Amino acid sequence: MCVCVCVCACGCVWCLCKAAVCTSAPCVQQLCVPGWWRSCVEMAFQQPFLNPRIPFTGCIQGGLFEGKSITLTGRVLPGAERFHVNLQCGTKGSPDVALHFNPRYSGFFDVVVCNTFQNSTWGSEERSSKMSLPRGSSFTLTFLVNRDSYSVIVNGTHFLDYLHRLSISLVNAIYVEGGVEIHSIAFQNPATACVPQPAFIQQSYGVPQTAFIQQATFVQQPVFQQPRGQNRGRSRRHHNPKQQQQQQHHHQQQQKQHAGLYQAPPPYSPPQAYVMPYKTIIQGGLYPGRTITIQGLVNQDANRFCINLRFNSGVAFHFNPRLNDNQVVRNSLLQEKWGSEERNGGMPFYRGQPFTVTIICETHCYRIMVNGTQMFTYIHRYTLLQQIDILEVEGNVSLSSVVV
Repeated sequence: MCVCVCVCACGCVWCLCKAAVCTSAPCVQQLCVPGWWRSCVEMAFQQPFLNPRIPFTGCIQGGLFEGKSITLTGRVLPGAERFHVNLQCGTKGSPDVALHFNPRYSGFFDVVVCNTFQNSTWGSEERSSKMSLPRGSSFTLTFLVNRDSYSVIVNGTHFLDYLHRLSISLVNAIYVEGGVEIHSIAFQNPATACVPQPAFIQQSYGVPQTAFIQQATFVQQPVFQQPRGQNRGRSRRHHNPKQQQQQQHHHQQQQKQHAGLYQAPPPYSPPQAYVMPYKTIIQGGLYPGRTITIQGLVNQDANRFCINLRFNSGVAFHFNPRLNDNQVVRNSLLQEKWGSEERNGGMPFYRGQPFTVTIICETHCYRIMVNGTQMFTYIHRYTLLQQIDILEVEGNVSLSSVVV
């Protein structure tokens, strides 16, 4: 049984990596509503592209939608004249390009050009003279999809916004070319796309790991509608509530029979608040370019709290604001022993104040941003990144959002 699965509201189990119904599941394929497939794909975890050869073209599984982000890590070559990243509509020929992000280096006046290529024609250029991607520098470049625009974030700092000229629903590929080397291209869905709720398939089919299910997956399906053309006039003229209830019950029983032994899970109601201490699986583990964002409020009586990135036998990264000491301690627990503490840097957390912590995993270190400002870096002491697959938050805070 493949673990890359999601469950449609009708109860069908889909194998995302094969884009097909998993053959080992008692699934009645014809009952699936086609519209559910896009919801399942949007939820799917997409493996990052690692060290791709430039020029590079890659598909974006599920396309773009509001809240999705794409993060590239890499280095601008010392002698680069230009490079560009395209978010485009297809991979063959000369596809339309929704966003063309193009740093250009002249040696005297460096500029970043953004544009759109539609119907074989370039639009008007938007230019930014501030250059946050100098030659020879390493970078983390994030494209965040908003309702009306793309936000471009360079090394954790907002760089520019670019209003949509093409519908984001048309974008399904990324293209990189020019004087740049790329270490990773990672994809992250918004918080609403992955509700950390164990899938019901785990109990029914013995999947050996927790599968995350999109919230929309749990919406109840309406009862089967009466086929068109059968008694339509009579059903309009006569309305018998008792008879209608009996018919609905009958059709619901039929639906359960068609679905076999597996029945659709009940509607999911998201929790009103995160229960502390909080713990969740990091699906796929860490890799360069992956980000974790935690939002919440420091309690009025707070003394300390901590964020842990764990593997099976230790803590790869322990982030521990101590308000009484006015310090943020960073450390690792390896082979059941704590290492040397890192305490340098300021205290960006205050009692009674909201916060946003973003942890960016890079090749050699974590970068930690607090409320949009980079505050700390932490060199990896545990380098098997994909084994780091648990996030914990403990202490005197109230959480409002966790995006993993």
